[in-house]
Amino acid sequence: MSFFVKEIVDETYGNYFELTGAGYGALVAAMVFILLLGCMVSGAGDKKKVSTKQLVFSAMAMALATVTSMIKLADLPMGGSVTLLSMLFICLIGYLFGLRAGLMTAVAHGILQLVIDPYIISIPQIFTDYIFGFGALGLSGVFSNKKYGLIRGYLLGVLGRLFFTFLSGIIFFGSYASSYNMSVPVYSLLYNGSYLGLEALITVIILALPPVSAGLVKVKNMTAD
Repeated sequence: MSFFVKEIVDETYGNYFELTGAGYGALVAAMVFILLLGCMVSGAGDKKKVSTKQLVFSAMAMALATVTSMIKLADLPMGGSVTLLSMLFICLIGYLFGLRAGLMTAVAHGILQLVIDPYIISIPQIFTDYIFGFGALGLSGVFSNKKYGLIRGYLLGVLGRLFFTFLSGIIFFGSYASSYNMSVPVYSLLYNGSYLGLEALITVIILALPPVSAGLVKVKNMTAD
């Protein structure tokens, strides 16, 4: 038995691991540190204040993401769904305004999703699935000024979200893996990768369409100072 992790013996679901109180605290502290570090790094050397234009675009993106998140093409039993491009609208802010704006908008959207459509089993799970899971979509800002920046940034954001949902699946939902004769990591990866991967595939195909890409370039030009 570790200070941070303990093994649970379950005759029904099989043995699995669970974080101790110290483990939960360390996990939350590490995630908060990562988020703050990302915000500090993205803001280093950038003395510009948040503009009205940025606030308006961010609010619009959150509104569109919220509406489209309610249009579910597939809905999984323990949380997670394939939505009508909802992640794209949040990633779009990172592409338009950079990493810091992307992270701020994505975290705010995660909190909004927590209020509107919660699936809660513990406070640490709230952080992994909502604050950091959705917040990772803001990583799209890494490729804000790069070629094919939106597609590359979108994929990075989705991978970031997959990382946190994968982690959540291992820690909080691992007991379900034995019901499918899978190891916990494989179960978590397949479960979370299925809905995130399918939505990402649909979105990238749409983004690759010439009229769509041309339109988004015009939107990018509109946001330039």
